[in-house]
Amino acid sequence: MSNQPGTVLITGASSGIGAVYADRFAARGHDLILVARNRARLDAVADTLSGRHGITVRVVAADLAGAEGRREVEAILKTDASITHLVNNAGFGSAAPLASASVDEMEQMIAINVTAPMRLTYAAVPRFTARGSGTIINIASIVAIGPEVLNGVYGGTKSFVLAFSQSLLKELAGTGVAVQVVLPGATGTEFWDIAGLPSSNLPEGWVMSAADLVDAALVGLDRGEFATVPSLMEGAEWETWEAARQAMLPHLSSAVVADRYRAS
Repeated sequence: MSNQPGTVLITGASSGIGAVYADRFAARGHDLILVARNRARLDAVADTLSGRHGITVRVVAADLAGAEGRREVEAILKTDASITHLVNNAGFGSAAPLASASVDEMEQMIAINVTAPMRLTYAAVPRFTARGSGTIINIASIVAIGPEVLNGVYGGTKSFVLAFSQSLLKELAGTGVAVQVVLPGATGTEFWDIAGLPSSNLPEGWVMSAADLVDAALVGLDRGEFATVPSLMEGAEWETWEAARQAMLPHLSSAVVADRYRAS
C-alpha cells in the first residue's frame, strides 16, 4: 500500500465542524471528498483548501436525508479504494419541546443523524476491513449522555450514534479499523441557529469554537482514543460512567426476577 495519506470523506463539510475537519486533514496531506447539500459552499471550501494545501478535493452535492443522496455517497465509499477515513459529521438538531416540534422535521432529523451514518458506515467497512486499515469518526454530542438536555428526538439520534460506535468498536477489534466517537458540547456553529436557539443566547462559557473542538478531537484520534469529549474537564468522569455501564452488563439479563420486583 502507498505511504501517501489516503482520502478523507467528510459529510456536512460545507461549514462548521465539517469544514474545520476538511482544513485539518488537508493540512496533513490528505485528499478530500466533501459532501453537503450546498454546492456553492462546497466549491468555496474546495477552492480554498486545494489552493492552500495543494491537495485534491472532490465535492459531492448530496442531500443525505434522501435515499438518492445516500446512495450516491455509498457508491463512492464502496468503489473508491483511496478512501481511508470516513467522518460522519452531517446532522442537525432542535431545541423545540416534543409537543411543539414538527414531526416531519423530526423524521428528517432521524434520516440525517441516524440513517445516513449507519448506511455510509456499512458502505465503508467492508473495504476497510479487507484492506486491514481505515478510520471511522462519528460525531455524536453530549446529549448522547444527557438526551433530556435538548429536544428528545435529537438526543435519541445522538444516543444511537454513541451506541452504534460502541458496537463498531467491539465488532471491528483486531481488523485494523479504528473507531472514534466525538461528543461535542455547545459549539459555535450554525447548528444553534437551525436548532432555534442561536449560540449568542447561550452563556459564553459554554460555547467552544469549532476549531478548538476539531483540534481536540484530532488529539484524541492520534492517541487512539475511542470516545473524545473535548469540553469534559475531568476525563475520569467519563471513565467512571463507562466503568459503571460495563459493571452492569453481565447482570442485565436473567431468568430470575430481581428481588425488588417480587410481591411482598
